[in-house]
Amino acid sequence: MHDVAAAVLACVCEALDRTAAEVDGQPGCPCRTCVAAGAPAFDQCEDPCSSEAGGQLTVNVERVWPSSSFPEEDRDVRGVKGCAPALTLAAELVITLLRCAPMQDEGGCPPSCEELEAAARIVHVDAVTILSALQCCLPTTAGRRGRRYVMGRTRILTPEGGCMGVEARVTVALPGICCPDGESP
Repeated sequence: MHDVAAAVLACVCEALDRTAAEVDGQPGCPCRTCVAAGAPAFDQCEDPCSSEAGGQLTVNVERVWPSSSFPEEDRDVRGVKGCAPALTLAAELVITLLRCAPMQDEGGCPPSCEELEAAARIVHVDAVTILSALQCCLPTTAGRRGRRYVMGRTRILTPEGGCMGVEARVTVALPGICCPDGESP
């Protein structure tokens, strides 16, 4: 599960850098990228590498469940004699990209429409880049046979804590749980 999350992180980061090289004014992958145990805090959009507006990219596992018919949640009763574990686990990954949001100036004036539009353009390009990266990379994360996955919703994150950005969700199929030889499920 962690390996898939790390592969998704690397794939999205690479796609963001590729898009930055092709689209004028589009920032690339932030230097702060990590697989996290939970949702990121919306409190640091400055790039810790350069103290400039860079943001952060995280991938976290929202939830995991057994699935006999991916991506459906398995409701089979377990622990009955002869009952084997589910062959597949489903994991919902959340990809979050945060960028600095335009803020009011020192005099309390709101950002200009031009600043808001420029920030919106960056976030919109980020959203399409993330969706494209997921659809291109996820199939390759499981070897020759490919990986099964279901795209979830992608939403624009409104300014909070000085950050705004994109949150994309995807559910991936993982190998099920196997009991060690000699142990019954």
